[in-house]
Amino acid sequence: MIALIQTIVMALDLYWWIIIASAIFSWLYAFNVVNSRNQFVDTVANMLYRLTEPALRPIRRFMPDLGGIDISPIILLLIIFFIRQFLLTTVLSLVV
Repeated sequence: MIALIQTIVMALDLYWWIIIASAIFSWLYAFNVVNSRNQFVDTVANMLYRLTEPALRPIRRFMPDLGGIDISPIILLLIIFFIRQFLLTTVLSLVV
């Protein structure tokens, strides 16, 4: 059971970094720092979008319009942090 919890925590940590990479990439794309016509850049953008959008879409549906500021990645990171801490403190202490 401990191995399962550690695997879930590792997957959450990996997804944490994917969300951060997606947010940074969206800033670089918005400010034209990266070449949007480059096929590699387009592939990375598409991959990050497909990995993060299913989790961000429900959050965006409930968020009020903040005038171009998207804080849904921050909220998703807080949710992931809560789940991670819950697994490591509460669930792991019940198993051990």
